[in-house]
Amino acid sequence: ADSTEELREEWTLLLWTTVAVLVPVLITLWCSFQRPKRKVQLKDLFRKSKHGWHYTDLFNKPTYCCVCSQPILQGAFCDCCGICADEQCIQRADRILSCKEIMIQRPTDGRFYHQWVRGNVPLASYCAECKQQCGTQPKLCDYRCVWCQTTVHDDCLSSLNDDLCDLGEFRSVIIPPYYLYQVNKLRQRHPDEYSKLAAGCGSGWTPVLVLANTRSGNNMGEVLLGEFRTLLNPVQVFDLSELPPSKALQLCTLLPPGSVHVLVCGGDGTVGWVLDAIDTMKLKGQDQFIPLVTILPLGTGNDLANSLGWGAGYAGEIPVEQVLRNVLEAEVVKMDRWKVQVVSKGNYFRKPKVLSMNNYFSVGPDALMALNFHAHREKTPSFFSSRIINKAVYFLYGTKDCLVQECKDLDKRIELELDGEQVNLPSLEGIIVCNIGYWGGGCRLWEGMGDEPYPPTRVDDGLLEVVGVYGSFHCAQIQVKLANPVRLGQAHTVRLVLKSSRMPMQVDGEPWAQGPCTITITHKTQALMLYHSAEQTDDDDSSASECEEPSAEHIDTTSNTQETVTES
Repeated sequence: ADSTEELREEWTLLLWTTVAVLVPVLITLWCSFQRPKRKVQLKDLFRKSKHGWHYTDLFNKPTYCCVCSQPILQGAFCDCCGICADEQCIQRADRILSCKEIMIQRPTDGRFYHQWVRGNVPLASYCAECKQQCGTQPKLCDYRCVWCQTTVHDDCLSSLNDDLCDLGEFRSVIIPPYYLYQVNKLRQRHPDEYSKLAAGCGSGWTPVLVLANTRSGNNMGEVLLGEFRTLLNPVQVFDLSELPPSKALQLCTLLPPGSVHVLVCGGDGTVGWVLDAIDTMKLKGQDQFIPLVTILPLGTGNDLANSLGWGAGYAGEIPVEQVLRNVLEAEVVKMDRWKVQVVSKGNYFRKPKVLSMNNYFSVGPDALMALNFHAHREKTPSFFSSRIINKAVYFLYGTKDCLVQECKDLDKRIELELDGEQVNLPSLEGIIVCNIGYWGGGCRLWEGMGDEPYPPTRVDDGLLEVVGVYGSFHCAQIQVKLANPVRLGQAHTVRLVLKSSRMPMQVDGEPWAQGPCTITITHKTQALMLYHSAEQTDDDDSSASECEEPSAEHIDTTSNTQETVTES
């Protein structure tokens, strides 16, 4: 009888444990399946709203409704001003709660006031009046200014000494809404007039435009767009999936010449896209409005960002506030850009293929891996949403090529000339022409290993470094520093002649299969980039760690409203 009772108790305990585990899991799964449906149903409502609504629920982001003060089970939050609303209160929130206005008339007394939003204050914030911690009490007990991010207790708001808003820590990078209003009132839009208006924005005003590619890397672009819209004026934050860089950069022509920084959130391909749009500005005679370009790496390889000191990939390890501080502290460098001209053999009447190169050109196994990866990503783009998955797929294609060796006997099919002198090639499977110091997702290709006296790479010397590889296995050995590439030389002009068959080629990660042709790589122009010379931490009490200076050894980162403003 005792054993039967013990067995019954064990089964009862097992049953309740199973229920306690399964019920939360089932509820979470049900909410996950319902979330896409709710997003589709609310999409039309979001489109008509003056707020930048994004769907949220209890599991995604626990918040309180700014209208009814109740916890939000299913609702939305505005990524510009931070207002949260339950699903039933969204329309009412649109009527009674205002969002950040990108363009407003400054008051007649010349002052700009706080715009307070109640509730959902970050926990690590302090009251501007009593200096005590905010956000510790439940529901809507504190306020936050949508412009300067100042927080204050509900009880302290009435006794606040100064209600003037100075735009906070990042006033030097924010485009004030009254600046755009004054620009629209100008009769003659001349650069000197913009400089006069900039005097009212304070000394050292260097507005930052954020251009984010939501399809790059591990899909962090959407989150970053919201975080930057919260800190900055929404008009200076652009989603490149909705607005191309050529239109986004037109905002530079409404700002003082030489003052604008552009933060590109994406991979090396996104950076090249933006730099091509800047070249278009030069062709239009807008040289004086050319911005300085910096990178927040979100792609898979990010070799250009790595060469300029911005790291191999951003995964949210530092807050966006620190990212903006790093941009302000960065140094200006010039980076060579190159023209790659491909003339197919026998097609004399066809226009040559002309590409721009920032990182490297290659023919051989690494281009083959990029071509296979690109073909499969086009078929199933949702599968390639993680940086880890992307690198694993590259590894699988590299392993396959080690067995198949599709690019063998390259030295018999191609001729190489450096500054007009032909180079005798050993038995190679690939040739890589580099402009920057990093290749293949973080490998220092030219310097290699050992004490061999090879000159270091620079991005501003007008020289290209040309190396060869024996195959996919040799590429893998180079990346783990077990072997050196075959150094073929440095040159100002590189010419390759593919005499027969088709070979995989790539320029900055954009691959294609090419038949017999002549490839000529010549200097095109120089771009103004920002170089990050020290690794900053998010701890205010810790000092920045020392890093290499940008020397020769190291240098080799609401669409409708935005479009209306840039067009005006």
